[in-house]
Amino acid sequence: MATSRSREVRSATYHAAIRSGYADVGDHRLYWERHESSDADPVVLLHHGLGSIRSWRRQVKALSDVGFDLVLFDRWGYGRSDPRPGFEPGFLQHDAQEALRLLDRLGLQRAHLVGHSDGGTIALLIAAEHPERVISLVVVAAHIYYEPKMLTGLHLIEESISRPPLALALQKEHGERGQDLARAWIEHWLESDPQELSMQDQLADISAPTLVIQGEQDEHATPRHAIDIAEGVQHGHLWLIPGARHMPMHEVPDLFNEHLLAFLAEHASS
Repeated sequence: MATSRSREVRSATYHAAIRSGYADVGDHRLYWERHESSDADPVVLLHHGLGSIRSWRRQVKALSDVGFDLVLFDRWGYGRSDPRPGFEPGFLQHDAQEALRLLDRLGLQRAHLVGHSDGGTIALLIAAEHPERVISLVVVAAHIYYEPKMLTGLHLIEESISRPPLALALQKEHGERGQDLARAWIEHWLESDPQELSMQDQLADISAPTLVIQGEQDEHATPRHAIDIAEGVQHGHLWLIPGARHMPMHEVPDLFNEHLLAFLAEHASS
């Protein structure tokens, strides 16, 4: 059962009820927030592998101000959701199913999905396996196969966990468990079978209009990765951002939000 609390806020244009609560999904709970509006489509934001709801703070106002029915949640183990004992094989597939269960509890059958990194891969999995649930898709720095550059990026994160600014960011996102969560996530990817991250063959099943975004200087993937996603889906659009790295929504937030809003408006269902 999903429990919630609400408060009313007024943006420049729209009056949105902001609700938040916890939803039971099996033996644990997910924390969620919703900027509810009847004026436009639902948009679901899926955070990255070390992120949480906070990771989208630069996008929330931009989306809610124009009336989107905005849903964010902390995946299992992250932010204010229940602790996770570890990252099991195929956990991205598991998290994709939990995202759908949460949307069911919130009464949402179709939505735009916006995902970053692990969240982008989760969005692609949902769109490939449940196309009826997706209006459009925006994936940022998503992964669909193993690249050697990923290993280098993981080691860079591993070396930075206990030092600012990453240590501070992890504490803000997840509290005292932030560093343990990061170490468990890194350990999973360093020890996992490279085939676990392999969904290139599923891209052809994705029929929703898809915007693929990646920084040209992304420390975890080459530009070829984004090109392959955009060319692999049925209706792909590619935006490689010169000079940007793995976090373009933070690095160039105004430009990012402009492109995001334009794409969502172009493919709105209502």
